[in-house]
Amino acid sequence: MPTALPARRAGVDGEQRPGDSRPGRSPALTSGIGRATVRVGALTVCQAGLLTGFGLLITGPARDWWPLTVEDEVNEGFERIRTHALTSASLIGSGAGNTSTVIGITLLVCVGLVLIPRLPRWRETVFLAAAVSLQALVFLVITESVDRTRPDVERLDASPPTSSYTSGHTGAATALYGGLAVLALSRVRGPWRKVLGAVFLLIPLLVGVARLYRGMHHPTDVAGGLLNGGLSLLIVGRAVLADDYAAAPVPAGATEVAVAAAESRTDQPDRRTTGTTGHTVVIVNPTVTGPAVRDTLRLVLAQHGRGAPVFAETTADDPGAGQAAEAVRGGAGLVVVCGGDGTVRTVADVLAGTGVALAIVPCGTGNLLARHLGLPLDPAKALHAALAGTPHRLDLGRLEGDGVPATHFTAMSGAGLDAAMLEHTSDRAKSAVGWPAYVVAGLRELRSPRTRLTVRLDGGPELHRSVRMVLLANIGTVQGGTTLVPAARPDDGLLDLALYDPHGPADWLRALRVLLRPTSGRASEGGKGGGPVEFFTFRRAELHFASPQPREMDGDPVGAGLRLIAEVVPGALIVLVPAGGA
Repeated sequence: MPTALPARRAGVDGEQRPGDSRPGRSPALTSGIGRATVRVGALTVCQAGLLTGFGLLITGPARDWWPLTVEDEVNEGFERIRTHALTSASLIGSGAGNTSTVIGITLLVCVGLVLIPRLPRWRETVFLAAAVSLQALVFLVITESVDRTRPDVERLDASPPTSSYTSGHTGAATALYGGLAVLALSRVRGPWRKVLGAVFLLIPLLVGVARLYRGMHHPTDVAGGLLNGGLSLLIVGRAVLADDYAAAPVPAGATEVAVAAAESRTDQPDRRTTGTTGHTVVIVNPTVTGPAVRDTLRLVLAQHGRGAPVFAETTADDPGAGQAAEAVRGGAGLVVVCGGDGTVRTVADVLAGTGVALAIVPCGTGNLLARHLGLPLDPAKALHAALAGTPHRLDLGRLEGDGVPATHFTAMSGAGLDAAMLEHTSDRAKSAVGWPAYVVAGLRELRSPRTRLTVRLDGGPELHRSVRMVLLANIGTVQGGTTLVPAARPDDGLLDLALYDPHGPADWLRALRVLLRPTSGRASEGGKGGGPVEFFTFRRAELHFASPQPREMDGDPVGAGLRLIAEVVPGALIVLVPAGGA
């Protein structure tokens, strides 16, 4: 039977912990280190080329362009405001980014991460050390390629023999303290993690200002340092922390051996880990799941006592509904879905209320439900974590409207700005850069017009609002860790409604404050219709728009319309959740 979520335990990601007697990770759970290294190398070359090109531009053809023409005035302005107190403070700020400080703190943190008992975190150690080292390597390439003199003001430090572009202090500080901010926000638990992360993020900015004050760099040199450190963090973090690079190929014959061994042990699935009976059907989206990934998944299933799974591919005409229905008719006890949010939603729509368990293997761009459940983004690791977890009942949303037949959604649906953003993000852009493509499209839609909305919640009185964006949420967090609906949970028997209507920069900042503010309950800002963000909970919501609005369901556009009706279906779907997930 489905159970409540257990407490988080170590080792769920497949890594062997000290004192853990379990076998080490199998080839199926290998992360593809060689491929990750090649990707980091290629992106580093691009990073160095980009920053070098920018440096050659500002020292060559663009040196007489605005705002470069006012950089000298900025440096002279800092020189004019110098005082004894500010100079002493700038010495401390600048020192936070000097070579000895950065190397010392990096070594201290890395040694601590590795040697402190019960805290070995090799991945975090590699992330921090590699980001700082990568920044330094790119900095050396840039300074050898771009020759820029330092500002023509009194300099408070001895001038090193390197070019003024980029600021090495600022770049090193960004890589180090930005990396510590990433670790604090993603690995530290407790109410102070956001404060700690904000402090770490503030330090590189203070270092940059200190270098300007001390006359050591032009403003664009500092900007280049911030960009160098930031790109280094992004490149290394995506490879080391994100778990979204391709799984390593399975060694020849390994799948057959593992399957044969599993079938020789038992003909029954491992009920201790899944709580399900019956055969396994794996529904794959072939556009995002290649043969190597399928072989890896087959091996992971065999290791969990689920040999001989049936694989079914989705098609353009049938994105998963027919395959899921056939699995239910055939008596499947477990359906594994490999694809993006749209594929997961389609399969979940069919499995709702059937009692057939679902395991999610994220292979798409957003992977919202998988991220919320705490699943790794590497396919093999995600399947391993799900099969080692427990069945848990999740709510679904049921949505219908003009032109939208009644359909379940798993994560989030909406209308207005977010739907327009999804509609105008091309598949090519998503394939090239992943979820940041949504951000670019969203920036283009910020000036989209608002519309009048009438809302009726649970049969209550009508509410009248103007809105830019409407979200109907079963979960609250989207790509990049952004929390759009702070209190939404997929197992509370409720859905959450968020209305966004910022009118200008001040309102956008207020909206941002609401989203960044920790909350344990339902949040609200301007609950009487006067603020940029409002939150409500409901079991049934009826929404009527004054003009046709773009609409979306779990990231898929469903066409413009005037009406949406959403209703929660409590506990409709059984999902295998990793320990500590959801």
